[in-house]
Amino acid sequence: MQGSLWADNQKQEDQSRAPEIDISELESLFSAASASDNASKAGARRGSKINKPEKVQLVDLRRAYNCEIMLTKIKIPLPDMINAILALDASALDIDQVENLIKFCPTKEEMETLKNYTGNKEMLGKCELFFMELMKVPRVESKLRVFAFTITFTSQVSDLRRNLSAINDATIEVKESAKLRQIMQTILTLGNALNQGTARGSAIGFKLDSLLKLSDTRARNNKMTLMHYLCKLLAEKLPELLDFDKDLVHLEAASKIQLKNLAEEMQAVSKGLEKVEQELTASENDGAISAGFQKALKGFLDTAEAEVRALISLYTEVGRNADSLSQYFGEDPVRCPFEQVTQILAVFAKMFKKARDENEQQAEAEKKRLEKEAHKEHALRKESMIDVDHKKDLKNMIRDTSLSMKKQNLG
Repeated sequence: MQGSLWADNQKQEDQSRAPEIDISELESLFSAASASDNASKAGARRGSKINKPEKVQLVDLRRAYNCEIMLTKIKIPLPDMINAILALDASALDIDQVENLIKFCPTKEEMETLKNYTGNKEMLGKCELFFMELMKVPRVESKLRVFAFTITFTSQVSDLRRNLSAINDATIEVKESAKLRQIMQTILTLGNALNQGTARGSAIGFKLDSLLKLSDTRARNNKMTLMHYLCKLLAEKLPELLDFDKDLVHLEAASKIQLKNLAEEMQAVSKGLEKVEQELTASENDGAISAGFQKALKGFLDTAEAEVRALISLYTEVGRNADSLSQYFGEDPVRCPFEQVTQILAVFAKMFKKARDENEQQAEAEKKRLEKEAHKEHALRKESMIDVDHKKDLKNMIRDTSLSMKKQNLG
Protein backbone atom coordinates (compact mmCIF):
# COMPACT_ATOMS: atom_id res chain seq x y z
CA MET A 1 0.00 0.00 0.00
CA GLN A 2 2.43 2.59 -1.32
CA GLY A 3 1.93 6.14 0.03
CA SER A 4 -0.16 4.97 2.93
CA LEU A 5 0.44 5.51 6.57
CA TRP A 6 1.59 1.95 6.97
CA ALA A 7 4.12 2.17 4.11
CA ASP A 8 5.55 5.41 5.52
CA ASN A 9 5.94 3.87 8.95
CA GLN A 10 8.33 1.31 7.55
CA LYS A 11 10.70 4.08 6.48
CA GLN A 12 10.68 6.08 9.75
CA GLU A 13 13.54 6.26 12.18
CA ASP A 14 13.48 4.18 15.38
CA GLN A 15 12.16 7.09 17.48
CA SER A 16 8.94 7.19 15.43
CA ARG A 17 8.13 3.56 15.76
CA ALA A 18 5.72 2.03 18.31
CA PRO A 19 7.04 1.41 21.86
CA GLU A 20 8.09 -2.03 23.01
CA ILE A 21 5.15 -4.03 24.45
CA ASP A 22 5.13 -6.38 27.46
CA ILE A 23 3.54 -9.45 25.87
CA SER A 24 2.99 -11.32 29.13
CA GLU A 25 1.09 -8.36 30.64
CA LEU A 26 -1.00 -7.95 27.52
CA GLU A 27 -1.95 -11.62 27.45
CA SER A 28 -2.92 -11.65 31.11
CA LEU A 29 -5.21 -8.70 30.60
CA PHE A 30 -6.82 -9.27 27.23
CA SER A 31 -6.34 -12.86 26.06
CA ALA A 32 -9.51 -14.98 25.66
CA ALA A 33 -10.39 -17.09 28.73
CA SER A 34 -9.76 -20.79 28.34
CA ALA A 35 -12.57 -23.35 28.44
CA SER A 36 -11.30 -24.78 31.70
CA ASP A 37 -11.38 -21.34 33.37
CA ASN A 38 -14.98 -20.77 32.28
CA ALA A 39 -16.03 -24.17 33.55
CA SER A 40 -14.51 -23.61 36.95
CA LYS A 41 -16.22 -20.20 37.32
CA ALA A 42 -19.60 -21.56 36.28
CA GLY A 43 -19.19 -24.39 38.75
CA ALA A 44 -18.47 -21.92 41.49
CA ARG A 45 -21.66 -19.96 40.67
CA ARG A 46 -23.82 -23.07 40.74
CA GLY A 47 -22.21 -24.07 43.97
CA SER A 48 -23.24 -20.76 45.55
CA LYS A 49 -26.91 -21.43 44.70
CA ILE A 50 -26.74 -24.86 46.23
CA ASN A 51 -25.37 -23.36 49.45
CA LYS A 52 -28.48 -21.08 49.75
CA PRO A 53 -31.52 -23.34 49.27
CA GLU A 54 -34.94 -21.65 48.80
CA LYS A 55 -37.69 -21.99 51.44
CA VAL A 56 -40.48 -24.48 50.76
CA GLN A 57 -43.79 -22.75 49.99
CA LEU A 58 -46.88 -24.87 50.75
CA VAL A 59 -49.36 -22.01 51.23
CA ASP A 60 -50.72 -19.74 48.49
CA LEU A 61 -48.03 -17.11 47.84
CA ARG A 62 -50.27 -14.06 48.34
CA ARG A 63 -51.86 -15.46 51.51
CA ALA A 64 -48.43 -16.38 52.87
CA TYR A 65 -47.13 -12.87 52.12
CA ASN A 66 -50.09 -11.21 53.91
CA CYS A 67 -49.70 -13.61 56.82
CA GLU A 68 -46.04 -12.68 57.24
CA ILE A 69 -46.95 -8.98 57.23
CA MET A 70 -49.52 -9.67 59.97
CA LEU A 71 -46.96 -11.56 62.04
CA THR A 72 -44.54 -8.61 61.95
CA LYS A 73 -47.15 -6.61 63.90
CA ILE A 74 -47.24 -9.21 66.68
CA LYS A 75 -43.86 -8.71 68.26
CA ILE A 76 -43.76 -11.82 70.45
CA PRO A 77 -42.37 -15.29 69.62
CA LEU A 78 -44.86 -17.87 68.34
CA PRO A 79 -44.72 -20.07 71.49
CA ASP A 80 -45.42 -17.03 73.69
CA MET A 81 -48.31 -16.06 71.42
CA ILE A 82 -49.85 -19.52 71.78
CA ASN A 83 -49.49 -19.32 75.57
CA ALA A 84 -51.23 -15.90 75.55
CA ILE A 85 -54.14 -17.36 73.56
CA LEU A 86 -54.55 -20.30 75.94
CA ALA A 87 -54.34 -18.01 78.98
CA LEU A 88 -56.83 -15.48 77.47
CA ASP A 89 -54.17 -12.85 78.21
CA ALA A 90 -55.53 -9.55 76.84
CA SER A 91 -52.40 -7.73 78.02
CA ALA A 92 -50.28 -9.70 75.52
CA LEU A 93 -52.67 -9.55 72.54
CA ASP A 94 -55.25 -6.86 71.81
CA ILE A 95 -58.55 -7.32 69.95
CA ASP A 96 -57.14 -6.22 66.57
CA GLN A 97 -54.32 -8.73 66.79
CA VAL A 98 -56.67 -11.53 67.82
CA GLU A 99 -59.05 -10.77 64.95
CA ASN A 100 -56.11 -10.84 62.51
CA LEU A 101 -55.04 -14.21 63.91
CA ILE A 102 -58.58 -15.50 63.27
CA LYS A 103 -58.31 -14.39 59.62
CA PHE A 104 -55.08 -16.34 59.23
CA CYS A 105 -56.08 -19.57 60.89
CA PRO A 106 -55.17 -22.46 58.54
CA THR A 107 -58.02 -23.92 56.48
CA LYS A 108 -58.75 -27.66 56.39
CA GLU A 109 -56.97 -27.92 53.04
CA GLU A 110 -53.89 -26.06 54.33
CA MET A 111 -53.76 -28.24 57.46
CA GLU A 112 -53.98 -31.37 55.32
CA THR A 113 -51.14 -30.14 53.09
CA LEU A 114 -48.94 -29.38 56.10
CA LYS A 115 -49.72 -32.74 57.73
CA ASN A 116 -48.64 -34.53 54.57
CA TYR A 117 -45.33 -32.65 54.37
CA THR A 118 -42.48 -35.02 55.22
CA GLY A 119 -39.54 -32.77 54.39
CA ASN A 120 -37.26 -30.74 56.62
CA LYS A 121 -39.46 -28.36 58.67
CA GLU A 122 -36.61 -25.85 58.85
CA MET A 123 -37.06 -25.38 55.10
CA LEU A 124 -40.64 -24.10 55.55
CA GLY A 125 -41.55 -20.40 55.24
CA LYS A 126 -42.69 -18.23 58.14
CA CYS A 127 -46.38 -18.63 57.28
CA GLU A 128 -46.11 -22.42 57.15
CA LEU A 129 -44.28 -22.51 60.49
CA PHE A 130 -46.95 -20.24 62.00
CA PHE A 131 -49.72 -22.53 60.75
CA MET A 132 -47.97 -25.59 62.17
CA GLU A 133 -47.68 -23.84 65.55
CA LEU A 134 -51.41 -23.05 65.56
CA MET A 135 -52.22 -26.64 64.60
CA LYS A 136 -50.78 -27.81 67.92
CA VAL A 137 -53.83 -26.26 69.64
CA PRO A 138 -57.10 -28.22 69.22
CA ARG A 139 -59.85 -26.07 67.57
CA VAL A 140 -57.56 -23.06 67.60
CA GLU A 141 -59.95 -20.88 65.59
CA SER A 142 -62.78 -21.55 68.06
CA LYS A 143 -60.48 -20.66 70.95
CA LEU A 144 -59.43 -17.44 69.22
CA ARG A 145 -63.08 -16.45 68.71
CA VAL A 146 -63.75 -17.12 72.38
CA PHE A 147 -60.68 -15.04 73.25
CA ALA A 148 -61.99 -12.15 71.11
CA PHE A 149 -65.39 -12.37 72.84
CA THR A 150 -63.82 -12.18 76.31
CA ILE A 151 -61.83 -9.08 75.30
CA THR A 152 -64.86 -7.14 73.99
CA PHE A 153 -67.41 -8.50 76.50
CA THR A 154 -67.00 -5.82 79.18
CA SER A 155 -67.27 -2.84 76.82
CA GLN A 156 -70.10 -4.48 74.87
CA VAL A 157 -72.15 -5.11 78.01
CA SER A 158 -71.35 -1.63 79.33
CA ASP A 159 -72.59 0.02 76.09
CA LEU A 160 -75.76 -2.06 76.14
CA ARG A 161 -76.49 -1.25 79.76
CA ARG A 162 -75.91 2.47 79.15
CA ASN A 163 -78.30 2.53 76.17
CA LEU A 164 -80.96 0.49 77.95
CA SER A 165 -80.72 2.75 81.00
CA ALA A 166 -81.03 5.85 78.78
CA ILE A 167 -84.30 4.48 77.38
CA ASN A 168 -85.66 3.76 80.86
CA ASP A 169 -84.60 7.17 82.18
CA ALA A 170 -86.05 9.04 79.19
CA THR A 171 -89.36 7.17 79.53
CA ILE A 172 -89.66 8.03 83.22
CA GLU A 173 -88.67 11.67 82.65
CA VAL A 174 -91.27 12.20 79.89
CA LYS A 175 -94.12 10.51 81.77
CA GLU A 176 -93.34 12.30 85.04
CA SER A 177 -92.83 15.80 83.59
CA ALA A 178 -95.72 17.94 84.82
CA LYS A 179 -94.45 20.82 82.68
CA LEU A 180 -94.63 18.77 79.46
CA ARG A 181 -98.10 17.53 80.39
CA GLN A 182 -99.32 21.12 80.90
CA ILE A 183 -97.78 22.25 77.61
CA MET A 184 -99.52 19.40 75.78
CA GLN A 185 -102.83 20.48 77.37
CA THR A 186 -102.18 24.09 76.27
CA ILE A 187 -101.54 22.94 72.69
CA LEU A 188 -104.80 20.98 72.74
CA THR A 189 -106.66 24.07 73.97
CA LEU A 190 -105.09 26.18 71.22
CA GLY A 191 -106.06 23.61 68.59
CA ASN A 192 -109.67 23.49 69.80
CA ALA A 193 -109.84 27.29 69.84
CA LEU A 194 -108.58 27.49 66.26
CA ASN A 195 -111.01 24.78 65.13
CA GLN A 196 -113.98 26.20 67.04
CA GLY A 197 -117.23 25.61 65.21
CA THR A 198 -115.87 22.53 63.37
CA ALA A 199 -115.93 18.82 64.11
CA ARG A 200 -112.33 19.12 65.38
CA GLY A 201 -113.13 21.91 67.78
CA SER A 202 -113.81 19.65 70.75
CA ALA A 203 -110.93 17.17 70.53
CA ILE A 204 -109.80 15.36 73.67
CA GLY A 205 -106.33 14.73 72.30
CA PHE A 206 -104.14 14.96 69.18
CA LYS A 207 -101.66 12.85 67.21
CA LEU A 208 -98.13 13.24 68.49
CA ASP A 209 -96.71 14.21 65.09
CA SER A 210 -98.97 17.31 65.19
CA LEU A 211 -96.30 18.82 67.44
CA LEU A 212 -94.05 19.17 64.40
CA LYS A 213 -96.70 21.16 62.50
CA LEU A 214 -96.76 24.03 65.00
CA SER A 215 -93.81 25.67 63.26
CA ASP A 216 -95.48 25.31 59.86
CA THR A 217 -98.70 27.09 60.85
CA ARG A 218 -98.13 30.80 60.27
CA ALA A 219 -100.18 33.83 61.38
CA ARG A 220 -102.08 35.93 58.81
CA ASN A 221 -99.46 38.67 58.97
CA ASN A 222 -96.81 36.00 58.36
CA LYS A 223 -94.73 37.41 61.23
CA MET A 224 -95.03 34.48 63.63
CA THR A 225 -95.87 30.79 63.73
CA LEU A 226 -98.16 28.94 66.08
CA MET A 227 -95.03 27.76 67.92
CA HIS A 228 -94.02 31.39 68.52
CA TYR A 229 -97.53 32.15 69.74
CA LEU A 230 -97.45 29.15 72.10
CA CYS A 231 -94.17 30.37 73.60
CA LYS A 232 -95.54 33.93 73.85
CA LEU A 233 -98.68 32.70 75.59
CA LEU A 234 -96.72 30.62 78.08
CA ALA A 235 -94.24 33.44 78.73
CA GLU A 236 -97.17 35.70 79.67
CA LYS A 237 -99.35 33.21 81.56
CA LEU A 238 -97.14 30.28 82.68
CA PRO A 239 -93.47 31.30 82.38
CA GLU A 240 -92.39 28.45 84.66
CA LEU A 241 -93.14 26.01 81.81
CA LEU A 242 -90.68 27.55 79.33
CA ASP A 243 -87.76 25.40 80.53
CA PHE A 244 -89.65 22.08 80.36
CA ASP A 245 -86.75 20.59 78.35
CA LYS A 246 -84.65 20.58 81.54
CA ASP A 247 -86.93 17.79 82.80
CA LEU A 248 -85.97 15.61 79.81
CA VAL A 249 -82.25 15.09 80.41
CA HIS A 250 -81.99 11.71 78.62
CA LEU A 251 -84.41 12.41 75.76
CA GLU A 252 -81.77 13.45 73.19
CA ALA A 253 -79.61 10.35 73.81
CA ALA A 254 -82.64 8.01 73.83
CA SER A 255 -83.92 9.45 70.52
CA LYS A 256 -80.77 8.17 68.75
CA ILE A 257 -81.17 4.57 69.96
CA GLN A 258 -82.79 1.90 67.80
CA LEU A 259 -84.42 -0.95 69.77
CA LYS A 260 -83.80 -3.26 66.81
CA ASN A 261 -80.06 -2.68 67.11
CA LEU A 262 -80.18 -3.35 70.86
CA ALA A 263 -82.02 -6.61 70.20
CA GLU A 264 -79.30 -7.68 67.75
CA GLU A 265 -76.56 -6.77 70.23
CA MET A 266 -78.33 -8.70 72.99
CA GLN A 267 -78.58 -11.73 70.71
CA ALA A 268 -74.87 -11.45 69.84
CA VAL A 269 -73.93 -11.42 73.54
CA SER A 270 -76.16 -14.42 74.28
CA LYS A 271 -74.81 -16.41 71.33
CA GLY A 272 -71.25 -15.46 72.23
CA LEU A 273 -71.77 -16.80 75.73
CA GLU A 274 -73.17 -20.03 74.30
CA LYS A 275 -70.04 -20.43 72.15
CA VAL A 276 -67.89 -19.92 75.23
CA GLU A 277 -69.77 -22.67 77.10
CA GLN A 278 -69.52 -25.01 74.11
CA GLU A 279 -65.75 -24.49 73.78
CA LEU A 280 -65.29 -25.00 77.51
CA THR A 281 -67.08 -28.35 77.28
CA ALA A 282 -65.11 -29.40 74.18
CA SER A 283 -61.76 -28.42 75.71
CA GLU A 284 -62.23 -30.91 78.54
CA ASN A 285 -61.05 -33.60 76.11
CA ASP A 286 -58.00 -31.64 74.86
CA GLY A 287 -55.63 -32.85 77.53
CA ALA A 288 -52.91 -30.88 79.32
CA ILE A 289 -52.52 -28.26 76.56
CA SER A 290 -55.93 -26.72 77.40
CA ALA A 291 -55.74 -26.92 81.19
CA GLY A 292 -54.88 -23.23 81.61
CA PHE A 293 -57.45 -22.28 78.99
CA GLN A 294 -60.22 -24.10 80.89
CA LYS A 295 -59.28 -22.42 84.16
CA ALA A 296 -59.26 -18.93 82.61
CA LEU A 297 -62.55 -19.55 80.81
CA LYS A 298 -64.32 -20.79 83.93
CA GLY A 299 -63.25 -17.64 85.77
CA PHE A 300 -64.65 -15.51 82.94
CA LEU A 301 -67.96 -17.40 82.87
CA ASP A 302 -68.49 -17.02 86.62
CA THR A 303 -68.95 -13.26 86.26
CA ALA A 304 -70.15 -13.08 82.64
CA GLU A 305 -73.20 -15.29 83.15
CA ALA A 306 -74.42 -13.17 86.08
CA GLU A 307 -73.93 -9.96 84.06
CA VAL A 308 -75.86 -11.32 81.08
CA ARG A 309 -78.76 -12.46 83.30
CA ALA A 310 -79.00 -8.94 84.74
CA LEU A 311 -78.80 -7.48 81.23
CA ILE A 312 -81.63 -9.70 79.95
CA SER A 313 -83.80 -8.62 82.88
CA LEU A 314 -83.09 -4.94 82.12
CA TYR A 315 -83.80 -5.48 78.42
CA THR A 316 -87.20 -7.03 79.22
CA GLU A 317 -88.08 -4.09 81.47
CA VAL A 318 -87.03 -1.61 78.74
CA GLY A 319 -89.28 -3.33 76.21
CA ARG A 320 -92.31 -2.82 78.47
CA ASN A 321 -91.39 0.80 79.22
CA ALA A 322 -90.83 1.64 75.56
CA ASP A 323 -94.34 0.44 74.68
CA SER A 324 -95.82 2.30 77.63
CA LEU A 325 -94.36 5.59 76.35
CA SER A 326 -96.28 5.29 73.07
CA GLN A 327 -99.44 4.41 74.99
CA TYR A 328 -98.93 7.41 77.30
CA PHE A 329 -99.54 9.68 74.30
CA GLY A 330 -102.47 7.57 73.10
CA GLU A 331 -100.43 6.02 70.27
CA ASP A 332 -100.25 2.42 69.09
CA PRO A 333 -96.72 1.07 69.85
CA VAL A 334 -96.76 -0.77 66.51
CA ARG A 335 -97.62 2.27 64.39
CA CYS A 336 -95.81 4.83 66.51
CA PRO A 337 -93.00 2.95 68.28
CA PHE A 338 -90.64 4.25 70.93
CA GLU A 339 -88.07 5.51 68.39
CA GLN A 340 -90.66 7.67 66.65
CA VAL A 341 -92.06 9.04 69.91
CA THR A 342 -88.64 10.12 71.25
CA GLN A 343 -87.55 11.59 67.91
CA ILE A 344 -90.74 13.69 67.67
CA LEU A 345 -90.35 14.90 71.26
CA ALA A 346 -86.66 15.72 70.76
CA VAL A 347 -87.39 17.75 67.61
CA PHE A 348 -90.33 19.48 69.32
CA ALA A 349 -88.12 20.46 72.26
CA LYS A 350 -85.55 22.01 69.88
CA MET A 351 -88.22 23.85 67.87
CA PHE A 352 -89.82 25.13 71.09
CA LYS A 353 -86.48 26.40 72.41
CA LYS A 354 -85.71 28.09 69.08
CA ALA A 355 -89.10 29.88 69.02
CA ARG A 356 -88.73 30.84 72.69
CA ASP A 357 -85.28 32.35 72.06
CA GLU A 358 -86.50 34.19 68.96
CA ASN A 359 -89.40 35.66 70.95
CA GLU A 360 -86.97 36.83 73.64
CA GLN A 361 -84.66 38.35 71.02
CA GLN A 362 -87.59 40.11 69.37
CA ALA A 363 -88.83 41.37 72.72
CA GLU A 364 -85.35 42.63 73.56
CA ALA A 365 -85.06 44.35 70.18
CA GLU A 366 -88.51 45.95 70.67
CA LYS A 367 -87.51 47.11 74.16
CA LYS A 368 -84.35 48.74 72.80
CA ARG A 369 -86.36 50.40 70.02
CA LEU A 370 -88.86 51.86 72.50
CA GLU A 371 -86.05 53.04 74.77
CA LYS A 372 -84.37 54.71 71.82
CA GLU A 373 -87.61 56.42 70.80
CA ALA A 374 -88.28 57.50 74.39
CA HIS A 375 -84.78 58.92 74.66
CA LYS A 376 -85.22 60.77 71.37
CA GLU A 377 -88.60 62.15 72.47
CA HIS A 378 -87.13 63.23 75.79
CA ALA A 379 -84.31 65.03 73.99
CA LEU A 380 -86.77 66.83 71.72
CA ARG A 381 -88.94 67.82 74.67
CA LYS A 382 -85.93 69.12 76.54
CA GLU A 383 -84.81 71.07 73.50
CA SER A 384 -88.33 72.49 73.13
CA MET A 385 -88.36 73.54 76.78
CA ILE A 386 -85.03 75.29 76.34
CA ASP A 387 -86.46 77.22 73.39
CA VAL A 388 -89.48 78.24 75.43
CA ASP A 389 -87.31 79.41 78.30
CA HIS A 390 -85.07 81.29 75.90
CA LYS A 391 -88.06 83.06 74.39
CA LYS A 392 -89.33 83.97 77.88
CA ASP A 393 -85.94 85.37 78.84
CA LEU A 394 -85.81 87.41 75.65
CA LYS A 395 -89.33 88.74 76.21
CA ASN A 396 -88.51 89.71 79.80
CA MET A 397 -85.31 91.40 78.68
CA ILE A 398 -87.21 93.46 76.08
CA ARG A 399 -89.82 94.38 78.69
CA ASP A 400 -87.18 95.40 81.22
CA THR A 401 -85.38 97.52 78.62
CA SER A 402 -88.62 99.22 77.63
CA LEU A 403 -89.44 100.09 81.27
CA SER A 404 -85.98 101.44 81.82
CA MET A 405 -86.24 103.75 78.83
CA LYS A 406 -89.64 105.03 79.96
CA LYS A 407 -88.22 105.89 83.37
CA GLN A 408 -85.37 107.80 81.80
CA ASN A 409 -87.78 109.83 79.64
CA LEU A 410 -89.93 110.67 82.64
CA GLY A 411 -86.94 111.79 84.57
